[in-house]
Order: sequence, then structure tokens, then C-alpha cells
Amino acid sequence: MNTDTKTKSSDLEEGALFYHRYPSPGKLEIQATKPLGNQRDLALAYSPGVAAPCLAIKDDPAAAALYTSRSNLVGVISNGTAVLGLGNIGALASKPVMEGKAVLFKKFAGIDVFDIEMDAPEIEQMVETIAALEPTFGGINLEDIKAPECFEVEERLKQRMKIPVFHDDQHGTAIIVAAAVINALELAGKSIENVKIVSSGAGAAALACLNLLVSLGANRDNIWVTDRHGVAYKGRTEEMDRWKDVYVKDTNARTLEDVIGGADVFLGLSAAGVLKPEFLQHMAEKPLILALANPTPEIMPELAREARPDAMICTGRSDYPNQVNNVLCFPYIFRGALDVGATSINEEMKMAAVRAIAALAREEPSEVAALAYSGETPIFGPEFLIPSPFDPRLILRIAPAVARAACETGVALRPIEDWQAYVDRLSRFVFRSGLIMKPVFSVARNASKDRVIYADGEDERVLRAAQVVLEEGIARPTLIGRPSVIDVRLQRYGLKIRAGKDFDVVNPEDDPRYRDYVDLLIQVAGRRGVTPEAARTMVRTNNTVIAALAMLRDEADAMICGLEGRFERHLRNVDLIIGRRAGVHRLSALSMLIAQRGVSFYTDPYVDLDPTAQQIAEMTILAAEEIRRFGISPKAALLSHSNFGSRDSKSALKMREAAALLRELVPELEADGEMHGDSAILPSLRKRILPHSNLEGEANLLVFPNLDAANITLTTVKAMTDALHVGPILLGTAHPAHILTPSVTSRGVVNMTALAVVQASSAKTATS
Repeated sequence: MNTDTKTKSSDLEEGALFYHRYPSPGKLEIQATKPLGNQRDLALAYSPGVAAPCLAIKDDPAAAALYTSRSNLVGVISNGTAVLGLGNIGALASKPVMEGKAVLFKKFAGIDVFDIEMDAPEIEQMVETIAALEPTFGGINLEDIKAPECFEVEERLKQRMKIPVFHDDQHGTAIIVAAAVINALELAGKSIENVKIVSSGAGAAALACLNLLVSLGANRDNIWVTDRHGVAYKGRTEEMDRWKDVYVKDTNARTLEDVIGGADVFLGLSAAGVLKPEFLQHMAEKPLILALANPTPEIMPELAREARPDAMICTGRSDYPNQVNNVLCFPYIFRGALDVGATSINEEMKMAAVRAIAALAREEPSEVAALAYSGETPIFGPEFLIPSPFDPRLILRIAPAVARAACETGVALRPIEDWQAYVDRLSRFVFRSGLIMKPVFSVARNASKDRVIYADGEDERVLRAAQVVLEEGIARPTLIGRPSVIDVRLQRYGLKIRAGKDFDVVNPEDDPRYRDYVDLLIQVAGRRGVTPEAARTMVRTNNTVIAALAMLRDEADAMICGLEGRFERHLRNVDLIIGRRAGVHRLSALSMLIAQRGVSFYTDPYVDLDPTAQQIAEMTILAAEEIRRFGISPKAALLSHSNFGSRDSKSALKMREAAALLRELVPELEADGEMHGDSAILPSLRKRILPHSNLEGEANLLVFPNLDAANITLTTVKAMTDALHVGPILLGTAHPAHILTPSVTSRGVVNMTALAVVQASSAKTATS
């Protein structure tokens, strides 16, 4: 190992130790899901109230799914006898790994986990202990248990327990490998019934892979198993067992080299370097090489590619394409199984997961999947046989497939009746904006397919958003950008939409409407300091100006800009060309944060530096109007360092006056102030200070005295709560126009597009 490698390894180890120790040891904590704020809460949570759900469960055990967390709770259990690449390090030393597995369950599928590390090296002790835990869990994930004991433990537990028992080291790997095999054989034009499969390694994962491939149609007679003792042949006694025996061959072949000839698939779950480059010359045309040993595979991809340029290659490493990573499937398999109350995870459910993963790789890649790779976005082919572990669509494909298979095979205690509602619920988990944006998207889909123009039409986020907008039937996009650049980037990102057919293009360098745009800009802004020469320059160089002029020419119904450049510059041009709605004196912005505790709105964090009381009242009214689009009743709190008259500073008096104006102008709006932030959020505190406040419950619209307070609060809360930001939503424009920020994602662009379409549709309805 060279000095640089040693330094990197040392840095990683130090960083990992720090990560696990601070700010608190470990990676997990337990949080209450119910309030414990007073004596009544305590009485409901424990004695005497807890007796009611206890008795309900005694009378009907299925009620545990209603009154406890069991139906969303998995036990990750290990005895530490085969931990990652560390071997038999013992139960206690395995705990960081099991905590890590628990974090993955929560992050990727919203499943809660108790990790259990058992000092139980014997099969009987493990089986008896785990079986006794059945009342606690909705499912059991066995982890890092050495072979062949793991086979026996899982088999006996599945026979005894009426909840899913799943050894991920076996089946998780097998499911992903099977998906890769399906797609590789499709590309190679081969049939699984006829291919020759050779394995190097005969442990838990390798045998599970082979067994699942047999379930999918592979011929056992075409499967050859090798391990450190060579070929599994008839009469061999070294490290043989009943699970390996099913692949024994009556043959004189004794080594991997002896059996690799003509192989279509090499499955490596063994040790570094066992597959020599010269072996590959004897494999069949377009072979699939699954070199999954970690951290160093059976053959490095570079060597395999040099020896066989036609080979398709998978590894277990994240620095190469086609990573076989168990996180691709285990969270979503359990998600589907738990959601229907499955009593087991059977072969049909596993095969459903295989087919869902294989099919997803053939879909167009999402933005999140693209970010998991460096360079150009992968497209289905030899370099992209299986999806990225960070593709958010995994849960939307795998969980429903597994749940449906459970229902169809009779192992579901709570079959799903409304599958669309189930997929919608999963979608809300994937995109945290899903729940709050659902009514907006519903209206947008039913609108008249308005035209939305994007100033940053060459940006990857806009291109991806345009595809989603088209797929979801929200709008007809128009992209401002150079056609040649747009075409190249669409191909690079693996997107299928095409100019002219799916969307329109405005070329800022050569568009026949150029003179018309210049004339219109002079007409609109000639008396506001825009000379003819300046107008020509602006139309040639400023895409936001082009988008705004296209809106005025009725070539678009809404516009999106701001992915590049300063917000104030875009705002100046929008205000100059689009202008303000009748009766609106000043533009303002509204931001929405979606966090675990709920949704909150903030105004104005982007536009007005120091608004007057009248302007604050106006922006509050506009914000409340916008909030109602989300199906939410606005509850506005005008914030200040003063709490209901406790201080008489200039800003406090301003907020007090704004609150009085709101009571006069919109008495039906729940709004009050001036108040502290905690008084806005905590109704109990507010009632102690002002029992007869105009505001009931928790405020969801926070109105600030100036831009400093609004922006600092918004960005701080967003960072501290890992909240999703939707916006900024520009309020008060004559036509729907939104200025986003450079940090926006493609999903954020889609969200704002849907909102802009709803605004455009509402404006049309109001004027018709």
C-alpha cells in the first residue's frame, strides 16, 4: 500500500470515528410520535389510558397494527459472525453496521428499526431468541450471519414465525443480481433457459443468487459452482452441505478455469483476482461478469474490458457502473410486505422485485439517479444494467410490485384495495412536496395545458423538468436556448423529448421574432429609461426579458426564470415588462417550507428590504390568497421582537399597524400581531399572553418586518430542519411569473411550473 493510499485510509478512519461519536454517539435515537406535554397526555400514553389498546389487542391481535408501531417496525438482527469484509468480529462490534442498516431503512423507506446484536453463535440459541421476539416486530431482517448456519436459521424461523423473515445478505444480493442478469441477457439476445452460469463462491449470497435465477427459469444443469476448494463435483467432501449439493456435477473438472469455457454469466462472490483475464477469452459472446467481491473484485473492470470489450460488467463498488448494492431493494421489499401485513416474503414477491428493478433500469433516468454518477447521465445499456441506489423511483416500483405479489399469493393479512392511493402515499414519501402539492398538480393536470416558457432552457434542471411536465400532462414547455445545445444535452442526459414535437424553442441568437420583441420592449419600457439600443441588447442577451416579452405577446401563459444570476436583476425585468396586477402596489415573495412537523409559509424573504405597514398588509393578503391554492386555510402571525405591545419600537409599531389594517381590510382572515415567533407557533403560550387573540391554533404564515428577518429565518429553519423549500412564489404580477433561485432542483422547477399553470388557469377563468 503506497503512502497516498495509507493517508486516505487513515483520513477515512478518523472521519468515520468522528462521525459516529459526535454530536452524540451512534446513528440512531428514539423519538416520541405523540405529545407528552401535560398530565392528560401522560395518562393516555401510560397508566391508566394504555389499558384500552392493550385489551383491544388481547381481543384481536390484528389491532396491534392500529394501536402500536409494530406494523412499521423491523428488527435488524445479527450475531456478528460474518460482518461485511470484517469476518467474525462478534455481536458487539457489529452494532455500528446494524445501526447503519437501520438508518438505511428509515432514509429510503420510512421504516423504523430496532437493531439487535445477539451473543448467540449457536443456531438453536439464535432461533429460539428471535422467534420469541415475534410480538415486537412486523418483520425480521437477518444480517451478517455466516454460512451455512444462516440458511438453517432463516429456514427454521420462516417455519415458526408469521411475519416476514429475510436474510438480506442472501436475498437482497440475489434480487439485484437477477435483475442485472435479465437486462444483460436482453441486450445480448440470450434466453435464461439456455445460458451457462459459472459461480466463484458458494456462500449464502452466491447460492441465493443461483436459486433465484433457477426460479426465474435458469436450468440447474447449466449452473457450475466453484469455491476455494474448486468445482462442486460428485464425491467431493470438503465444505459440502445440503444447500450446495443441488449444484454438484458428475465431472472431472476441478478448477474455475476448467468450467469457464462457454460461460454466458460469471457470478463472483468470492475473493479478489480469482478471474484471470485469460479466462475471459473462453467465455461466450457478450458475457456478463458479476465480480462482486469487496473491496477488490474477482477481476478489475479495466482488465475485464481490455480482455473482452464486449463484456457487460457489474461490481459491488460505487466507483464503477452497475453497482450491486443491497439498498436497491431491501427497504422497498419490506415496505411492500409491511404495508399489506405479509406473513412471509415468498418467491413470488422476490421475483416481483427483480422484475421491477430490471424494468426501472430501462426507464429514462431521473435527476437524482443522474447525480449519483459523474459525467454524462447513463442510459440503459451495458454500462447501466441496474438503477442507481439513489433513484427515488425505486420505492414507487418495488414496494407496489411486492405488495401486489403478496396479495395475489395469499400471504397478505391487509390487502390493498386502492392501488392508486397506495402509490400516491409512496410518492408523498419520495417527494416530500407530494402531499401539499397534490391539489395543485390535480388542478394543473385538468387545466387547458397552458404554455410555460423557461428562460434557462439549456439548464439540465429545466430539461429534466420539461420531460416531467410533459409526462404528467401539466403544460406545453417553451425553452429559451440554442437549439443545438439543447439537443446535445437532451441526448447526454438520456431524455427522449424533442424540440418541435414535444416543446417549442426560442433561439436568442437567431429568432425570427427578434425585431418584434425589440419593438414591444421599446413600447413597454421606452418611457422608463430603455432606449432602442438598450432594447436590442436586452433582447439579444437577456433570456428573462425574452420570456417576459413572449408572455406579453401571448406566446406563453406563465414564465419561470432565475436559475442563474441575481434575483434582483430578474425581478427588475419582470416588474418592468410583466408589471403588477391591478390594485397591487408592490411585488413580494412567498416561500413554503415542508418539514417533518408540517408546512409553513414565509413572507417576504426575497423582494422588499423594509416594507411599510401598508405593504406588509398587502403582501399578507396576497400570500393568504396563494396559500388557499394548496387547500390550506391561512393563519397569519405578524412577527416582531415585541409581543402584543410589550415594546414600542419603530418596527413593532409598523407590525401593529399592519395587523390593524388586516383586521379592517380582511376581517375574515385569521391574522394577529405583533408577536414573538414562539407565540405564533405555540397556541398555549399565545393564550396565556392574549386570551382573545384573532388567531386560533398554530400560525402557518409567518410575516416579518423586513427582508433581513425573513430571509435569515427562512434559510436557518430550512437548514436546521432539512426542510424542502418550494418557491419563491412571486406575488402580485400581472401574469404568472416566478423567479427561482440557483439552488433549486428539477423537482422544484416542476413544482413551480404546476403552481404557475394553476395561476394562469385561474386568471383565465376570472376573465372569462
